[in-house]
Amino acid sequence: MKIHKYLTLFNQAISLGQKQSDGKYKLNEVEAWHDHDGYTCYLGYKDLVMTIYFHNKYAYDYEDPNTLTSFELLVERFSFQSTLNAV
Repeated sequence: MKIHKYLTLFNQAISLGQKQSDGKYKLNEVEAWHDHDGYTCYLGYKDLVMTIYFHNKYAYDYEDPNTLTSFELLVERFSFQSTLNAV
């Protein structure tokens, strides 16, 4: 999947999500946060944490492989909805 889809979800979660007491933003089932300098961003979903590094590199950490599949579907749905809203 293209990195811009994850970054779009991250941006929407930060912009439209509810800020939690731990500093993370929650938008529906997704949490988004970043480190102190903003160069590393995180997306959380169930037991999955996606780390987005500078220069468009990323990594996943998860326990259940089904969570990754669900997350990818969620990102695709979100990307599709964002495209429709932009028209």
